[in-house]
Amino acid sequence: MAFRQALQLAACGLAGGSAAVLFSAVAVGKPRGGGDAEQRGGEPPAWAARPKPGVWDPNWDRREPLSLINLRKRNVESGEEELASRLDHYKAKATRHIFLIRHSQYHVDGSVEKDRTLTPLGREQAELTGLRLASLGLRFNKIVHSSMTRAVETTDIISKHLPGVCRVSTDLLREGAPIEPDPPVSHWKPDAVQYYEDGARIEAAFRNYIHRADAKQEEDSYEIFICHANVIRYIVCRALQFPPEGWLRLSLNNGSITHLVIRPNGRVALRALGDTGFMPPEKITRS
Repeated sequence: MAFRQALQLAACGLAGGSAAVLFSAVAVGKPRGGGDAEQRGGEPPAWAARPKPGVWDPNWDRREPLSLINLRKRNVESGEEELASRLDHYKAKATRHIFLIRHSQYHVDGSVEKDRTLTPLGREQAELTGLRLASLGLRFNKIVHSSMTRAVETTDIISKHLPGVCRVSTDLLREGAPIEPDPPVSHWKPDAVQYYEDGARIEAAFRNYIHRADAKQEEDSYEIFICHANVIRYIVCRALQFPPEGWLRLSLNNGSITHLVIRPNGRVALRALGDTGFMPPEKITRS
């Protein structure tokens, strides 16, 4: 119950990013280095426990029906029939299709974030991505996008090709350093405090947006999330229950489409990772 209340609080603070404070003590994976990152006593906290390699955790999103029922309140007289009815009440019925879009190419030399606008090529890439999404013939339910300038501008262009689809901006999906990568790289070394702050926020984004459908959802949904490479790569690793420290081993082009499918039973499949096959080769970049 505490976890569900936390998600509700996080959802209330999407626009202002207050969920980052709520989850400031959250991290996933194996911390390295000294200070607060080390676990005292050598034991990881309960929330960091993960199944053994190769073992799928069916309750990864904490929405497995049996885990939502207080068995101590079960009526022993009605027995299995009551339990089956209560399980059905919490059981998801619909499939969620999650489309993770990386923003288009932008001016990396902007002195402040608001100056890091899309380049002319980046605007072309966004047009191509919008056309590709429209060509799929799907009835998209919503577009959730990062509040950073390059993501907002990418969303503006893509939205023109998907009229009528509502838009929601959130600070949770802003770019950042999700978790220290393994193996480490020499060309990118954020301070430890950046992992601590960004990692909690990006993990909150994963928990808030990536999960099986609500039991009340009757039809399959198609949702677009326009954000950043680090965020998308971390989400993919977490959703597939791969070691999240491996996120930097993946590579995503600008304007690329990553497609995750979450079935009612909680199974997750990756339909596409960083697809830009709809772009001419000369339009493809990774900046």
